[in-house]
Amino acid sequence: MTGFRVLPAGAPRARVRRGAWLLGALVVVCGLLAWWLVPRTGPQPSGTVRLATGVRTGVYERYGQLLKERVSDDLPEVSLALRHSQGSVDNIEQIVSGKADFTITAADALADYRDRHGKNASRIRACARLYDDYMQLVVPRGSRVRSAKDLRGLRVGVGQRRSGVSLVTARLLEAAGLDMDEDVEAVRAGIDRMPGLLAEGKLDAFFWSGGLPTAAVTQLAKKTPIRLVQLGDLVTELHRQQPRMRYYRAAVMPADAYPKVQRGESVKTVAIANLLVTTDSTDDALTEGITRSVIDSRDQIGGQVHAAQKVDLRTAIYTDPVPLHDGAEHYYRSAKP
Repeated sequence: MTGFRVLPAGAPRARVRRGAWLLGALVVVCGLLAWWLVPRTGPQPSGTVRLATGVRTGVYERYGQLLKERVSDDLPEVSLALRHSQGSVDNIEQIVSGKADFTITAADALADYRDRHGKNASRIRACARLYDDYMQLVVPRGSRVRSAKDLRGLRVGVGQRRSGVSLVTARLLEAAGLDMDEDVEAVRAGIDRMPGLLAEGKLDAFFWSGGLPTAAVTQLAKKTPIRLVQLGDLVTELHRQQPRMRYYRAAVMPADAYPKVQRGESVKTVAIANLLVTTDSTDDALTEGITRSVIDSRDQIGGQVHAAQKVDLRTAIYTDPVPLHDGAEHYYRSAKP
């Protein structure tokens, strides 16, 4: 009989077993997909949630204020309480100590805390990469300073002691061949005080790390002639000091960041990514909800805080040097790009 083939004994049973195995595997895969992609059900997040921000006139603070409004709409049972701080370093200390539940901090400060084996460093988790901070060196318009290398012997605002500004300023001065404690007269003040000190002639320059534009710099420019000093000449030296300098990248402040100051000219500088972080003990559903609010509010917040326009679903997952929180990861897997 042409075309007739005798199957080995047991072949149909083997095929049945293989089919059953494949079906079982498919069920497992579908179950995992459903777990990742289907919105969570169960009790909705509630209660008071503390967000550490920064000094009162900084971008962190304004961003936090607007995020608070958005969270009240998205998570009506959650009350977001803002906590002021000195900046990134202080913010990290607040979440690992339990004083805050979420915070915004710069990637270099996180890496430094981890490398120093700070308390509970391994428990820090990220919700999202937000926007970049730009290093800004501000001087009176008539100043002779054209580079950070020219700051020797001058009175320089370097940020508060537990701020990210202070951390990166010390590294920039080192790249310029200067020691912050010996070669300049370091003034430990934040963006809430440095512009006033410069306007009063009590500072020759100050460093600031923040989103563009920073309101305090904009307001200073309205009453005091100032200039932004380029920091691009330090990038090569910074990169020679890898790996601790790998979180700094060459960047350009666009000419319209501070139109009255820049007069149509861009300024070369250094940028550092900001992250929204929490710890691994924070509830998954709460973290997912906060992360969703951050991403969904980009246009709303970005209308008032220009830096927030840079928040993007496609780049938010790149949170080096810390991993994503499980709740945030669930959000990204379920969100449409």
